[in-house]
Amino acid sequence: MTATNEQTRPADVVRSLAFYLAFYLGTAFYVLVSLAVLVFSRRAFIVAVDGWSRFHRHCVTHLLGIRVVLEGEIPDHGVLVALKHESFFEAIDLPHLLHRPAVIAKAELLRIPLWGYVGATYGLIGVEREKGAKALRTMMTTARKLVAEGRVLAIFPEGRRVPHGTRPPLQSGFAGLYKLLAMPVVPVSVNSGLLYHRRWKRSGTITLRVGETIPAGLPREEIEARVIAAINGLNAPDQG
Repeated sequence: MTATNEQTRPADVVRSLAFYLAFYLGTAFYVLVSLAVLVFSRRAFIVAVDGWSRFHRHCVTHLLGIRVVLEGEIPDHGVLVALKHESFFEAIDLPHLLHRPAVIAKAELLRIPLWGYVGATYGLIGVEREKGAKALRTMMTTARKLVAEGRVLAIFPEGRRVPHGTRPPLQSGFAGLYKLLAMPVVPVSVNSGLLYHRRWKRSGTITLRVGETIPAGLPREEIEARVIAAINGLNAPDQG
């Protein structure tokens, strides 16, 4: 039986309510602080945003009782990090997991009042999927600029959150981005969906597993097959 099918425990409800209260109040605080310090210092702004991600990890660990394990190391520059996306956990955790990541994400996130402005200023790259090639060109311009600054580029190649145990095809834009950037890919699998992607979150262990670096310049079929295999390395129903 998977964690998602187990009966909700009273402790899960108490922990989750404490988490929601602390995290969302803390998020409002960090957004306001980020906007305030941006007027005076770009460096202070980055520290504030990174602090929000660390605060989230603290809430996950100490309020939800979730242990987070990273298996392997992720380079801090010169790579495209491709992550499995099962819950908001890995998205919020990215500034904690990576060194000043530039993250390719849904454009809808940039429309969130205040938070969207903070995200875009930090390095969130919005993707307008319905605009096709034009969106890819805009994304490439921004991505190249941030990579030139030494930022780590991160993407959820499936394009959306997916249930644990599923292996959807990658979004077509991933292969185009890989080809145009000509960068090696570091795949990362994660099993957060079992514990975190639910109303009443469960205690346990979330594992992030870093796969073997995939070189640049591979044909589309090969890069997609290798990334799909690698990011689903923790995708067994009995994990967690």
